[in-house]
Amino acid sequence: MRVAPIAVCLALLAASQIAAQSPLTSEGFDHFYNLEYEAAIADFTAGTVEHPEDPAAWNHLAQAILYQAMYRSGALESELVSGTNPFLHREKVKVTPAEQQRFDDAIAKSVRISRAGLQRNPDDPRALEAFGVAYGLRANYNFLVRKAWLDALHDATDARKAHKRLCEIEPDNLDARLIPGVYDYVTGSLPFGYRILAFLAGYHGDRSRGIRTLETVAREGVWNRADAQVLLAAIYRREHHARDAVSLLQDLIGQFPRNHLVRFELVQMYSDLGDQEAARKEIEAIWELHRTGAPGFAELMPEKIDYLEGNFLFWYNDLDPALEHMQKVTAKAMQLDLNTCLMSWMRLGQIYDLKKLRPQALAAYREAIAAAPQSEVAKESKQYIGKPYRRSLPAERSALESRN
Repeated sequence: MRVAPIAVCLALLAASQIAAQSPLTSEGFDHFYNLEYEAAIADFTAGTVEHPEDPAAWNHLAQAILYQAMYRSGALESELVSGTNPFLHREKVKVTPAEQQRFDDAIAKSVRISRAGLQRNPDDPRALEAFGVAYGLRANYNFLVRKAWLDALHDATDARKAHKRLCEIEPDNLDARLIPGVYDYVTGSLPFGYRILAFLAGYHGDRSRGIRTLETVAREGVWNRADAQVLLAAIYRREHHARDAVSLLQDLIGQFPRNHLVRFELVQMYSDLGDQEAARKEIEAIWELHRTGAPGFAELMPEKIDYLEGNFLFWYNDLDPALEHMQKVTAKAMQLDLNTCLMSWMRLGQIYDLKKLRPQALAAYREAIAAAPQSEVAKESKQYIGKPYRRSLPAERSALESRN
């Protein structure tokens, strides 16, 4: 089982694929990594028909269903894991009843089959792998959809135990270290109060050890090498190591050329580094891919690129063109994912405040609040209703390292 295309690892327990793949599964993951979820789900569904007693096949399907919902909500973008808001305070990912049923059914079948294998042989490597992946995916679901973080942590711990045992059985299997590595980082990165509660409940993690483990898999792994690169790119940004992320992202662009989020993330990394020229070149490359109808970019709403560019210009205090881009985005806000919708309205308000256009700023903040009143963006926007947004450049330049 594979991890998300970009930047979700801090909130999730990664899932891993260790065994060799069938051609159908390989095609499914090519679609999956390139954000083509309908095609991925079709391939993985066919895989469950061909191999109904293979628990990995059901895990593949479950993950594609979940990540399609995450993509639809904007949860795969780097704001999920960057910024000052802990990942415990994100909006729920919305799933349809049909998606929930298919996900639950797939996980139940994977758990049933893998548990039966473990009853026959407690050290069956492939059963341990599938069992851990199923619980890792359920941890993802519990956290992102149900917002039940203790349930998610419990499932994540079960996933880690299964793959820790797998590492003991196959010590040279570096791919098997992915889930334990992410568990270490995620648990070790919880806010202090939650970390104490987790410790008292028997959950432990080590942030630094988790990073080292993922770096090993990224360098020397086979099936999970790209997964570890994706995870590290997100972690490096959160840890303010943007330079380390750039080479990883450049490699991922070569592997997954139809995945626009990887290029979007590269723009953010250059921006975090203060490399305006490189960021501008990458933005122009994205526009060119869109204009020429490149696969993965032709169908991309131009307002998504407008937000990327407008946000970049905002942080570099180039307010007039930033305003123009954000006005284009907010004109189509309700057609975009919730994340982009909310952020574009708040960012528009901030631009107006910086331009001393208070009435327009207030109107924009109210739009952000109305779109999702309980969201973190709405809460921040309410602060600017009471007090205009202000910043002092370059003092706030460091915010580039913690904001989209």
